[in-house]
Amino acid sequence: MLYHLFQYLDQLDFPGAGMFQYISFRSAMTVITSLIISLIFGKKIINYLAKQQIGEKVRELGLKGEKVKAGTPSMGGVIILASILIPTLLFANLDNIYIILMLITTMWLGLVGFTDDYIKIFRKNKSGLAGKFKIAGQVILGLIVGITLYMSDDVTVRKKVDPDKIKDKTAVQVMEGYDRNGDEEKTYTKDVKSTITTIPFFKNNEFDYEYLVAFTGKHSDKLAWVAFVIVTILIVTAVSNGANLTDGLDGLATGTSAIIGATLGILAYVSGNMIYADYLNIMYIPYSGELVIYISAFIGATIGFMWYNSYPAQVFMGDTGSLALGGIIAVYAIIIRKELLIPILCGVFFVESISVLLQVSYFKYTKKKYGVGRRIFRMTPIHHHYQMKGYPEPKIVTRFMIVGILLAVITIVTLKIR
Repeated sequence: MLYHLFQYLDQLDFPGAGMFQYISFRSAMTVITSLIISLIFGKKIINYLAKQQIGEKVRELGLKGEKVKAGTPSMGGVIILASILIPTLLFANLDNIYIILMLITTMWLGLVGFTDDYIKIFRKNKSGLAGKFKIAGQVILGLIVGITLYMSDDVTVRKKVDPDKIKDKTAVQVMEGYDRNGDEEKTYTKDVKSTITTIPFFKNNEFDYEYLVAFTGKHSDKLAWVAFVIVTILIVTAVSNGANLTDGLDGLATGTSAIIGATLGILAYVSGNMIYADYLNIMYIPYSGELVIYISAFIGATIGFMWYNSYPAQVFMGDTGSLALGGIIAVYAIIIRKELLIPILCGVFFVESISVLLQVSYFKYTKKKYGVGRRIFRMTPIHHHYQMKGYPEPKIVTRFMIVGILLAVITIVTLKIR
């Protein structure tokens, strides 16, 4: 809103209005606003939730310190949602298709999580929203994102082309520069709709979803989008649930999400800047630089929430926050074509999910074979395994965050390993 207002004022030569054209300035303002909302208004929301007795009911799992958490206000995810949505609405270009998709993602999964928390807390139903409805919500979002990225004319990538093979020369962009020998050179590019994405360790770091349906022959270019939409649904569902499983210790989900968000912000900035993208030899995605504004709000919201969610937590985010965080990360990565880096970047979420899958599968297998179910870990998700081994909760969270930082660095480094 402020972006559009100051864009109009800039046309009237209003002093200082031109600063809103710069992503760096708006990103800084977004972070500050997000932190103010989460830190100042967050306290008021926590007090309100406490007065409404919206507290956490802790199951007896034999974990150290779990009884102390009983009665801690839940549904704190509304603080995160407000701290993301309000600054984004204020400082982002609301005509940008990518910003629109991120706003839809935030509100949609926030609503799904809120419904789950509402049923648990107000309806006193421990089961919450049925799993099939959660999955349905995630699948619907995946469809919306996938189809929008396929159909919107504003969604393109810029590819290098041979100008002699282009019939419509008006669609070709020319960038002048110098090669390694200092000689002048021209790079010819064109914005095209494509199903290519980034994948580490491959030549040019690019993978086309058309490869998955190559067996269909001449129809592969059209069916590539079907493969893309299916992969989008799977990624949104997996990462959203992974973040939900990670939200079991004070500050764990928010801390790791902030690290992931910062990494995605760097990737979005270089992917949306033609000069940096060309220098780093990575995919250039026109207009994606605006996503830096959104991720700035995301980082500010998660860090601000950690002020109250760090050990010992004064509030829990609940599914309102955790489902939204995972979905936001997934959709953001898909938009900037870095979704295949998620197993590395979101390694903490991935391991948490795998630990549960292995535990359940092995238990069922051994129960069927031996009559008694056996376990691989003492408890899952895996952060509870370390709790059972006697590690203090703050130490587990800190070490998981260190691993998250390491994975973030590896993710960025993979772009130069081919």
